[in-house]
Amino acid sequence: RTVEPLEYYRRFLKENCRPDGRELGEFRTTTVNIGKCLCSITTADGSALVKLGNTTVICGVKAELAAPAADSVNKGYIVPNVELPSLCAERFRSGPPGEEAQAASQFIADVIENSQMIVKEDLCIASGKLVWVLYCDIICLDYDGNLLDASVFALLAALKNVQLPSVTINEETGLSEVNLKQKNPLIIRKHPVATSFAVFDDTLLIVDPTAEEEDLATGTVTIVTDEESRLCSVHKPGGSPLTGAKLQDCISRAITRHKEVKKLIDKVIKSITPK
Repeated sequence: RTVEPLEYYRRFLKENCRPDGRELGEFRTTTVNIGKCLCSITTADGSALVKLGNTTVICGVKAELAAPAADSVNKGYIVPNVELPSLCAERFRSGPPGEEAQAASQFIADVIENSQMIVKEDLCIASGKLVWVLYCDIICLDYDGNLLDASVFALLAALKNVQLPSVTINEETGLSEVNLKQKNPLIIRKHPVATSFAVFDDTLLIVDPTAEEEDLATGTVTIVTDEESRLCSVHKPGGSPLTGAKLQDCISRAITRHKEVKKLIDKVIKSITPK
């Protein structure tokens, strides 16, 4: 495994399995915790922790009031930020965000935009005067591959947990008045779910790759779908090309995975909702 890691892997792949015992199309155990059960970030307006095998990602959403942009008077903002601190894996260093963290942040921003999971007009309180800004901080606590799937899942779970206070603008004073006793859930229009694959030897597809598998792969691809089986995004950062048939296979598997993740998230939300 140390001297010839690729040959070591190929031996397993020939038998249609992987060194960790999974089949090629099998995901690692996936768990999600939502909301106040995360004592670590009680200051967030919504939070979630997702584990995909050893990969652990936490997402906190902070809502703030702001003036809208001059060219989008009736739209709020969503600002995602992915952090890969040095504590999550040896490959990352302290300091400003590296290339991988920046690429992940951009990917998340694209998913939010393309899937229309939140319509920015829904974040408007008073056109031209006041809107909500959602700061979505996604922090990797333990990195073992497939960061994008875990990040999208954690973001969706945290947003489902957000409760925004009622805000009105006093017409006499022009000041905003916040009613913390009256809170409303965020309107989630779509539920995007990411499914990532690693490509081995330009032909073989394996799902939910570990960090070791990502390093040995000749390419990766991430497919994002919503609950209507609509394709929201295809993210393929270089590597070996995929045939149309292989890509279609990835999309079909991503649609199946979406149902599993949606079922898991609904179950957890139901368990924490007051009867």
